[in-house]
Amino acid sequence: MIQTCVFSRKCSILGACLAAVLLLGAVDSAAQYLGPGDFEYPLIEFDARISYGADDLQYADLRLPDGDGPHPVIVLLHGGCWQGLHRPRHVERLAVALTDAGWATWNLSHRQAPDAGGGWTGTFEDVSNGIDRLRKVAQKYELDLDAVVTMGHSAGGHLAIWAGARSQVPEGSEIHFEDPLPLAGAISLGGIPDLRAHYNQEVNPCGKGVTDLMGGKPSAVPERYAHASPAELLPTGTKQLILHGVDDYVVPVSLVEAYAGQANAAGDDVQLAVIPDASHFEMIAPSSVAWQERVKPVLMQFLDEVRK
Repeated sequence: MIQTCVFSRKCSILGACLAAVLLLGAVDSAAQYLGPGDFEYPLIEFDARISYGADDLQYADLRLPDGDGPHPVIVLLHGGCWQGLHRPRHVERLAVALTDAGWATWNLSHRQAPDAGGGWTGTFEDVSNGIDRLRKVAQKYELDLDAVVTMGHSAGGHLAIWAGARSQVPEGSEIHFEDPLPLAGAISLGGIPDLRAHYNQEVNPCGKGVTDLMGGKPSAVPERYAHASPAELLPTGTKQLILHGVDDYVVPVSLVEAYAGQANAAGDDVQLAVIPDASHFEMIAPSSVAWQERVKPVLMQFLDEVRK
């Protein structure tokens, strides 16, 4: 059976939420545990590549669904431990699946820690400017700016949730941005909502990823973590969905469970779905059993809710 624990503002106590298990249906297929190599495939066409800055990495690939607009938009943020391990092509198949489901996808490229100008503060500047660029292209491509959702995998999940918290970043911060585009929702797929907790993981496959991004350990640059970690910007003010494989080896389930409890207690509306028989990469693999039978139903329900 699929066991999904859904957190909401009505269930702010973590222990009570964990006891509320929703059974979504039977699954006969065995688990599929995927790795980065399962995402190597030929280039998939897009409708437009649009630059939002002068750097070669500052662009987004736009895919449009069939029919007339205005189209709701998903801003897609790839993972890779903030270290350039992955780029937008890593989530192209996910972008196609979401576009086929009726959403325009804005597959956002951004500078990461190893890139010139990336890390602190360039990665956050790129995510912010890349999202806000939608304001300039919305009319031409018939995009609905009242239905913009960020969705990110792994390190991109951190950026997706952080984007929904931009209005909480205090003035004077190096990553404070005036008048950020409001989001209808933010979705984390195997993401990292708490940078300090991620740094303190006993086993951390991302290695120095978070310290490379932030330019130091939490003890060395605490203010940066306070402005860049969603867990320290609560309440974010943005409705969230966290989808996480029960056997995720990059980000422990306990980390996202703790975040969801804290966020809901602070007043946010956060739903957490823990997916059985799934690890880290099934969250972005539309052809996998886990995605088709477990991830997709929860994801589409959330997208329907925020589109209304």
